[in-house]
Amino acid sequence: MEFPRIKRLPPYLFATLDKMKMEARRAGEDIIDFGMGNPDQASPRHVVDKLIEAANKSQNHRYSSSRGIYKLRAAICDWYRRRFDVELDPDSEAVVTIGSKEGLSHLALAILGPGEVAICPSPTYPIHQYSIVMANADLRVVPLMPGQDFFASLQETVRQCWPKPKMLLISFPHNPTTTVVELEFFERVVDFARDNNLFVVHDFAYADLFFDGYRPPSFLQVPGAKDIGVEFFTLSKSYNMPGWRVGFACGNPEALTALSRLKSYFDYGIFQPIQIAAIHALNGPQDCVEEIRQRYLVRRDVLIDGLERLGWHIPRPRGTMFVWAPVPEPFRDMGSMDFAKFLLTEAKVSVSPGIGFGPYGDDFVRFALIENEQRTRQAIRGIRRAFGGADTRAVNDANVGWAWQRVS
Repeated sequence: MEFPRIKRLPPYLFATLDKMKMEARRAGEDIIDFGMGNPDQASPRHVVDKLIEAANKSQNHRYSSSRGIYKLRAAICDWYRRRFDVELDPDSEAVVTIGSKEGLSHLALAILGPGEVAICPSPTYPIHQYSIVMANADLRVVPLMPGQDFFASLQETVRQCWPKPKMLLISFPHNPTTTVVELEFFERVVDFARDNNLFVVHDFAYADLFFDGYRPPSFLQVPGAKDIGVEFFTLSKSYNMPGWRVGFACGNPEALTALSRLKSYFDYGIFQPIQIAAIHALNGPQDCVEEIRQRYLVRRDVLIDGLERLGWHIPRPRGTMFVWAPVPEPFRDMGSMDFAKFLLTEAKVSVSPGIGFGPYGDDFVRFALIENEQRTRQAIRGIRRAFGGADTRAVNDANVGWAWQRVS
């Protein structure tokens, strides 16, 4: 039996490392895991308490609404107003999704048809590309690389496409590269989209994870952005709620109507007590968000300072919960997969190989900042031993820094 849609999906590139990691742990080895971006801390206590309270009410156990209860849609609209001075209509310009992955996938399915073309940067978070593939559309990638003009590459990609592309899917602060942009970037995106008849989807998962004086803008802050696009936000990272699966799509009413209609066939929405708790997260005390941000800042600095002492030079990311590290020059020929295997075997440290995020990521590995400071320092000691054991003192002289933080 053949499954045509599944055949379009490539093999899971992290499966080999996951198997090695599992075998090492079964053998009693202590693996320090920076692989998956899975927050390690508990969700805020006041949000958990609200979930328990709501779950104790039997009327909340019934089917919910596939587009989310009204009060939650209103809460996300209030959040946008407070944070970005963006006005949204909770009836037509906001839809609750079961995490951003579900929303992105179903939106692509709603918008794209077989043979239509969509564009995505590379490297990028895998679902950005494979939501397009699963919709039976054709994917085109634009390199998101140091020293390259993103818009020049985008323009050339559009020029070469036939049929002309229908959708552009982007995300800033960016996973995995940690690239950040200013509002002027989104203004150019909106102008470019109008000129080229593109629909824009922006994944704003790391809206609250920013450092060193930087503050990410919302795509929807640009006048006219709602005419040509939507933006996704999720509570997973901002509120340490990844397993709760609460996300939103906001913006263009026509696209959100299509998404809502599709979702009405697929699901009945999120368990209502979770939605009620999510309202409490958005409208309640926000000091927990600052605490989460500061935790990632400390972990970022401990990791980068420690690797710097080894001669592994990595610019400090100003957004996300990741560090995008160029493979040190003495190991560059290995590629990111073999280098990740080397760190797992010799340093007992698990990272994500850049090739798993697209072909333009193969010179990098990604650290997720999900281990505490003590474990991070232990990882650095393991990497030091691995580098020494490989007789790679030349790494101290390798200029492997990435001298960029923004897309031009």
